[in-house]
Amino acid sequence: MPDGIIVKALSGYYYVKPRENGKLVSSGDTIQCRGRGIFKKRGQSPLVGDHVIYSHTENGEGMVDELLPRQSELIRPPVANVELAVLLFSMKEPDLNLQLLDKFLVHIEHSGLKTLICLTKQDLLNGESTRNEDSTTYVQQLYESIGYEVLVTSSRSGMGKELLRDRLANRISVFSGQSGVGKSSLLNALMPNLSLETNAISMRLGRGKHTTRHVELMELDNGGFVADTPGFSQLDFLELGVEELSNCFIEFEEYADHCKFRGCSHMHEPGCKVLEAKEAGKIALSRYEHYVLFYTEMKDKKRRY
Repeated sequence: MPDGIIVKALSGYYYVKPRENGKLVSSGDTIQCRGRGIFKKRGQSPLVGDHVIYSHTENGEGMVDELLPRQSELIRPPVANVELAVLLFSMKEPDLNLQLLDKFLVHIEHSGLKTLICLTKQDLLNGESTRNEDSTTYVQQLYESIGYEVLVTSSRSGMGKELLRDRLANRISVFSGQSGVGKSSLLNALMPNLSLETNAISMRLGRGKHTTRHVELMELDNGGFVADTPGFSQLDFLELGVEELSNCFIEFEEYADHCKFRGCSHMHEPGCKVLEAKEAGKIALSRYEHYVLFYTEMKDKKRRY
């Protein structure tokens, strides 16, 4: 039986991209499929990104018969088998929000995906002086010192486009980030034939309108697929336990194992090596302050629920 990957789910239909000899067909139409009723009985739900076994039906459509094992599964956005999360944050319009960036990084670390930080709209900074903590160089050096890969891009000039294309090749990636940072514009720059809808930034609100309405895998010409997802203006920590938070700040790890107390919150305990590292400048102050903010937010929510 033929197999493929679900590239779109809409109105009860699954659109399957066929595979041949274990490789996705680089061209050709998708097969519009329904899912078998057995999935509902099993409590299963096919997701965009799922590798599936399907069969052709008499009406020229198809039927998803079997879901193959998943390598990963995201709750929000609902996508399976993603390998790389590309977090897009603009330097200007809207201004870079490091607190929100760190919040996204916590969620991505919790999901177990590889991360690529993509700083967009670099062209808007040309000739403009910024505070040191708002500069591209500062942000890039900060997150690279932690262990993240950071790319600086501009859809207008094409800066960073080829490097990004290389990172997206032969894998499923998810694009995410604050609304209005240029996700659709950057995808259009990578693949002009996509012609994704873009919207101007609301200068009054400092953010963009959401232009993406559903999760869909878009095919690149290098074997890669990208899930362009609805923009987020906020995230919550309902699916994350407060005791897991410090593990999502990857620079804490080498110090946390040597704290005096097991289960150290890294907030006030004596003998806390994370606090010592922060005081010694080995952990960035902004990162630690965001950790405290998130920890407090999670504790407050736990008390309310």
